[in-house]
Amino acid sequence: MPQREPLQDQGIGDLEPGTGQREQLRARVGDIAWTSLCVVLAVWAVLESIGSLNGSARWAYAGVAWILLGAALVTRVSAVRRRSRV
Repeated sequence: MPQREPLQDQGIGDLEPGTGQREQLRARVGDIAWTSLCVVLAVWAVLESIGSLNGSARWAYAGVAWILLGAALVTRVSAVRRRSRV
């Protein structure tokens, strides 16, 4: 039966604070969160717009949805540009 070699300390692990992988993980989770927020807002805006075209008084909700979607997209684009400059 072969003997196991003792584990050696290999320094900082992949997801320890201060590593490149940790920063990439944080950026990827942020990308997923922003993308899902934009998709939800886009679906909401389209559905409310269709509902307001059908004669219901949902035009205020449609306007709010489009404004929130625009704000989320502007913030997302500026975050991507800021991250690419660093």
